[in-house]
Amino acid sequence: MKRRSVLTTVGLYVVLVVGSVVFVYPFLWMIATSLRSLAGVGSSGASVVPEEFLWDNYVRAVTSFPFWRYTLNSVLTTLIPIVGTVFSCTLAGFAFARLRVRFSGLVFGVVLATMLLPGEVTMVPQFMLFNNLGMIDTLYPLILPAFFGSPFFIFLFRQFFARMPAELADAAVVDGCGWFRTFWLVYLPLARPAVVAVSILLFMGYWNNFLGPAIYINSDQWKTLPLALAGFQSVNGTDTPLLMATSLLITLPCLVLFFAAQKHITQGITFTGGK
Repeated sequence: MKRRSVLTTVGLYVVLVVGSVVFVYPFLWMIATSLRSLAGVGSSGASVVPEEFLWDNYVRAVTSFPFWRYTLNSVLTTLIPIVGTVFSCTLAGFAFARLRVRFSGLVFGVVLATMLLPGEVTMVPQFMLFNNLGMIDTLYPLILPAFFGSPFFIFLFRQFFARMPAELADAAVVDGCGWFRTFWLVYLPLARPAVVAVSILLFMGYWNNFLGPAIYINSDQWKTLPLALAGFQSVNGTDTPLLMATSLLITLPCLVLFFAAQKHITQGITFTGGK
């Protein structure tokens, strides 16, 4: 039995290592290609070891198009929606977890039911709404919807707050706190693991969002990095090192944030989903 257990463990690690290599290889090739010359791309083939280190490709990546202006637009359409989503979802999750009002379970069920609606169903009505408000070709359609919450993250925070002792709310009410002060001063500070995990997941989603800007943004002034990269690729499609260097710079914030906060993601989701 012990020998069988050892063989099973070794086989599991072999599968994990092979799977890791398969998933990591394209990223390593992108890094190696971003440091090569155009001629070196053709001669190196599928090698992930760069024979040359042309750091000038990264300089060209940020100077060949308005990289920093697009970065500012991406930062605005990422950080502000994160704040709006976290605030609205924590508030709604706390209300569903702690406020005992009539039909609250039914309303929560309706909120969860909206998760079944694909984005394509609400895309046209939402576009018509922002068009009637005169907000097309601005950043408002990419920012404002976040302040109305997300059903998945409302569910996530509701589960988190429901696991906290109800005596916390009772003690705060005895001390004279209303429901909002109880939420703001007691529950929200204790929800840091879930807030961090949700913020990181939201960052990756908003930072890499391409469909939203492609629908609402027309002028070059308000383009975000994913949308600008699509146009940049059509112009510089033959310059593979430049494209890989630009793509790596755009992807880098998500990679750094994920690996730096991977522990917080695991803790937040595990604590939220466990009983």
